[in-house]
Amino acid sequence: MQKWTEKRKEMVEQQIQARGISDKKVLEALLKIERHIFIPEGSLEEAYEDYPVPIGCGQTVSQPYIVALMTELLQLSKNDRVLEIGTGAGYQTAVLASLVKEVFTMEIIPELASSAEKRLKEYGYHNIFFRCCDGHAGWKEHAPYEKICVTAAPAEIPSSLVEQLVVGGKMVIPIGTWTQELLLLEKQEHRVITKETIGVRFVPMVKGK
Repeated sequence: MQKWTEKRKEMVEQQIQARGISDKKVLEALLKIERHIFIPEGSLEEAYEDYPVPIGCGQTVSQPYIVALMTELLQLSKNDRVLEIGTGAGYQTAVLASLVKEVFTMEIIPELASSAEKRLKEYGYHNIFFRCCDGHAGWKEHAPYEKICVTAAPAEIPSSLVEQLVVGGKMVIPIGTWTQELLLLEKQEHRVITKETIGVRFVPMVKGK
């Protein structure tokens, strides 16, 4: 539909490129992926706006710029295996899957996990693996990962996620409760380098019972 194509182009130019995102692969993915299919029907007109959109269960699809920034910060390669914590509606998942070899995505809320899996499979994504559970412990069976993308905010960095990164691997993660910072971590041989990027506001990372 031409309307949505034009809105995506406007989103990328005005919200993303204008703020300094320059990775061509990321920009191409955001131009291609139909963000509106991840948005509830009653909020479709907000699909390409410059803010998060509620998707139910107290969760949101992140602001387009934040999705672009987190994706660019990871410096993805086509052979990467990526762990994503917080599938949500699956939009960030789709962006990652379009750029890498495999995505292992975890979602603690069953309704969101099942609907995202159904949606992404219907739209032809075959390199995404799904799990419904608490993401704090990561997904050890498929570790290590070259990259980890966390889309909900824990109070502190889960050590299990750092352990599941390869040496040289990167993780983006929002940290904090009321005040949050988006961190970029790089795991080196004997230390982890942490860099603060921007202030953000993500939903809390929920622990399972």
